[in-house]
Amino acid sequence: MRKTILVVEDFEDSRAMMRVLLEGEGHNVIEAAGAYEAIDKAEQFHPDLILMDIGLPLLDGLSTASIIKKIDGLALVPIVAVTAFRDVSEQARKAGCSGVIYKPVEIDTLKNALEFHLKGH
Repeated sequence: MRKTILVVEDFEDSRAMMRVLLEGEGHNVIEAAGAYEAIDKAEQFHPDLILMDIGLPLLDGLSTASIIKKIDGLALVPIVAVTAFRDVSEQARKAGCSGVIYKPVEIDTLKNALEFHLKGH
């Protein structure tokens, strides 16, 4: 079933790679290069899932996730933190993230996360 996924990533190459993988799985992809754009697009499109880079400039991904979770209609949207940092799972959970994917993102890991987090959405 086709879902809408918001990919929040400040590096264009990484966003493009995620877009290709997700579109290859049959999903619609919305992209945001930073926190404030992510908040706007989450509000505008109400995605089924958000893949949130943690190391964003200006406002980090965990703070961004916390803000998005407080927006009407978005509290139940799963947000998966995407990061190279290995010690953030507890912080991600506290920020409202429902999972963590570690960089470099492996295709099977991404597919498993999609299957898990999109069930019932």
